[in-house]
Amino acid sequence: MINGFYAMVSRMKYINRWALMRNEHSENLMEHSFEVAVIAHALTVIANKRFGKELDCERAALLGLYHDTPETLTGDLPTPIKYYSEEVRSAFKTVEDVACKSLIDMLPEDFREDYEAMFMPKDEDKDLWKYVKAADKISALIKCLEEKKAGNSEFTLALESTAESIKKLNMPEAEVFVNEFLPAYELTLDELKN
Repeated sequence: MINGFYAMVSRMKYINRWALMRNEHSENLMEHSFEVAVIAHALTVIANKRFGKELDCERAALLGLYHDTPETLTGDLPTPIKYYSEEVRSAFKTVEDVACKSLIDMLPEDFREDYEAMFMPKDEDKDLWKYVKAADKISALIKCLEEKKAGNSEFTLALESTAESIKKLNMPEAEVFVNEFLPAYELTLDELKN
């Protein structure tokens, strides 16, 4: 029997982000999800090492890796549209829930339980999802920094508002990442190597 779940997940590479803005480098959903997974892992490592928490770093990375997979069915709705009003946000949440259910239903029955938490968050992952959401915002901030570095002023306001949204999280782990690791994203390859 042929199963299309993983082929559908692979289509994340065809969904471009930041569609309403001019991009120097087009970023697809697969690239973004990998970066979110890496950053979610980093944030939970920071939480464990610097703040004495006992979080499952590998689980955070896995949640980050799959966090936008439903967009293979819904597309990436631009933030100004998605959050235009509570009514629009609620309607899109319903659409996302249907997409999540559709993806889970594509899996063989004996696989579904293993994937449900990636698409329909469970209480035991509630804390980890906060780190995934923070990683998502940091990934957006990195995109804005990279576009600015490439001379694209289109991302100036997005950079400011995204940086502000990260501050509003009041998450010390995100502050550590932003202060210690984010500045390196503005370096050239030669500067990074040295």
